[in-house]
Amino acid sequence: MSTVLLSPQLTPSMTRSTGVWSAAATRFRSDHVGMTSLVIVVLFLLLVLASGVGLVAADWQVERGVPDAPPSFVGPAAATESVAIAAPSGPNVDISAVDPLAPRYKEWAEAAKKYQTTESVKAQTLPFGGDRLGRDVLAKAIKGAQVSILVGVSSAVLATIIGTLLGAVAGFFGGKAGDLLEWVYNVFTAVPPILLIFAFAAVFGRGVGSVVLILGLAGWPGIYRLMRAEFLKHAVRDYVRSAEAIGASTGSRMFRHILPNVSHVVLVQLSVYVVGFIKYEVILSYLGLGVGVDQVSWGTMLSEAQSELILGHWWQLAAATIFMALFVTAFSLMTDALRDALDPKLRGLE
Repeated sequence: MSTVLLSPQLTPSMTRSTGVWSAAATRFRSDHVGMTSLVIVVLFLLLVLASGVGLVAADWQVERGVPDAPPSFVGPAAATESVAIAAPSGPNVDISAVDPLAPRYKEWAEAAKKYQTTESVKAQTLPFGGDRLGRDVLAKAIKGAQVSILVGVSSAVLATIIGTLLGAVAGFFGGKAGDLLEWVYNVFTAVPPILLIFAFAAVFGRGVGSVVLILGLAGWPGIYRLMRAEFLKHAVRDYVRSAEAIGASTGSRMFRHILPNVSHVVLVQLSVYVVGFIKYEVILSYLGLGVGVDQVSWGTMLSEAQSELILGHWWQLAAATIFMALFVTAFSLMTDALRDALDPKLRGLE
């Protein structure tokens, strides 16, 4: 460690070194791409919060338009001829004896008239189009963002916390604790990730909380391996031994000295997890193992869009894809900027 020589002209504020987190914040603010990505991510999080409290997209289940209503910039679909249902014309005679459906003709005619009246009130176009039931695709994409981002970020944070803590213990202490955690790690990695996710899904069932728990428990081994290697490497370095020599506790050495110097690895893995777990949520929802049937996510929207594409209705697929791509890209760029700001090798170049 370098020694700072104090002179009579220096004040305490002038000799105080910049903290790790303060230096990282300064570097991050100078990264224009990172700051722009941060703004986009924050806007998405605010949108999720507004959707969660019911300020926006609360009525996403309301059938506002006609089935498969096209986007407003495309224009209304061509009108189709409707076939009226009426009783056969002829003399006013009772034909129930020869036609068992005769009593239903009048009922069907009234139902058809009522349906045509209802459909004439609904919007022929919607801003981003409608689904097969006439629900607003834009409202579904916003509500889907609430579920998908909650699942992706929450499960990624859970997996990162579990993997970081276990990796720190295994790498810093080693010994029997490290051997036990290595055995648990090998058990988890012996099963392909997708099969492990399906196994947890069969146990925990459907729902947002279940999906977060499933992905968090299945995803921690990746970051565990990285953090174990990092803590093994840093635990024997001079700055950690110097902290031990001046009386720093074990927890202080692990989480105040080592963790800030390996935080760039955590952020990179967190970014990868968020992207990957959103994709896994799509797979689980497509297979009926994800969110409940009364909820919507980007995964359920993409699943519904498959049958709509056959009919040329592309707007639900486009809305879900644009929302997901924008958030995933911004989140990845933001975490890359944070990684660069926290990387000790890059800090040494300043």
